Amino acid sequence: MARTKNGQLSYSAGERGRNRVRIFRAPRTGMVQMEWREDGRRVTRSLKHDDWDKAKRQADEFAVSYVEPEVRSASEPKPEAKPLTLGELFDIYESEETGKKAETTQQHDRSAFEMFKRFLGAGRPVESLGKRDWDRFIAARRAGRIAPLRSRQVGGVRDRVIQQDLQLLRAVLGWASETELLPKGNPLAGKRLELPKEKNPVRVTVIEPDYQELLAVADQIDWRFKGMLILAHETGHRVGAVRQLLWSDIDLDARAIRWRAETEKTGYGHVTPLTAAAAEALREIQAKRPGIGEAPIFPADKKPGQCVDRFRPTKWWRQAEVEAKLKPKKGRGWHSLRRKFASDFMHQPLKVLCELGGWKSPQTILTCYQQPGEEQMRVALSDRRRVANSGSPAVGPRQEPRPIS
Repeated sequence: MARTKNGQLSYSAGERGRNRVRIFRAPRTGMVQMEWREDGRRVTRSLKHDDWDKAKRQADEFAVSYVEPEVRSASEPKPEAKPLTLGELFDIYESEETGKKAETTQQHDRSAFEMFKRFLGAGRPVESLGKRDWDRFIAARRAGRIAPLRSRQVGGVRDRVIQQDLQLLRAVLGWASETELLPKGNPLAGKRLELPKEKNPVRVTVIEPDYQELLAVADQIDWRFKGMLILAHETGHRVGAVRQLLWSDIDLDARAIRWRAETEKTGYGHVTPLTAAAAEALREIQAKRPGIGEAPIFPADKKPGQCVDRFRPTKWWRQAEVEAKLKPKKGRGWHSLRRKFASDFMHQPLKVLCELGGWKSPQTILTCYQQPGEEQMRVALSDRRRVANSGSPAVGPRQEPRPIS
């Protein structure tokens, strides 16, 4: 479009703010000048001739081919971000979250991540996961076609083990979605995914006579086994937490024991009182093998500055069962003592029991740990008959609470 401004003839082509070009004659030389904007600056160049019609054609052609750089960069499609892979996601989660968990849980995280990478593919985009992958993993674990590298597994595993693996995968995907690592969200969210559940899970509880038999032969196995056996029985804690106790965790004067968060599966640090039996066992160990501060109560054989490894207690338990001539029973082990503890204190408030044993939820105790014995059920029936015969409600259970000391 030609126009006259201040007596000067000019011509503009293109769209303002996008590809506007203007030509005009230089006042002194009469040569045609072309003007446009580039990166916010006004640029002027001489066309080196004075042919106005030719200059107009040049302006039109330039406007068609030119777009201001900032406009062009804004209008050009941005390259799509590279999709997050499973290997990258697991590495990020391990570096940011796994270290906050207890030692045994950290070990499960790492072995499960390695297994997922191998089965699903470390380079697999996370957003491509679906129900078929979920079901394939369950079938492969049940059949024994996939297992952690250092696993001693022979054949398939129980549904409870598969459930733990998949719960970790679900937790990682949920965390990634919340932290915006996955812009499109959790790829498994909203899908009907079932966690495998055992119809009749084996939850064995050590009965008192069996515990006494194990205790009787404990000295023949190892002094550390005896100490761990007593503490696991008296405190109701997992053997993993017991074997990692340090002398700095024990206050014999106050008869208290500290359970560090990093050794607890739930990550819950807390303090519980010591029973007389537990305090006596610790005094006996300290008298024969003195230790203070950060020294482990149950040291490793070759590295006394470290706690005994996690496989040794299970080996000792099996040896003790043989020495005590206990009839083999599938599922009986260290965790059976934890169930015994929960069942022995069935008459206590669940909140108190949660604090004593380090449980997160009372529901876990009710569902997985407390198992009333025949004697307890007979006492309950006897109380019912007593109430019926007296015609008045019972003030409380006949069974006396088991004292802490």
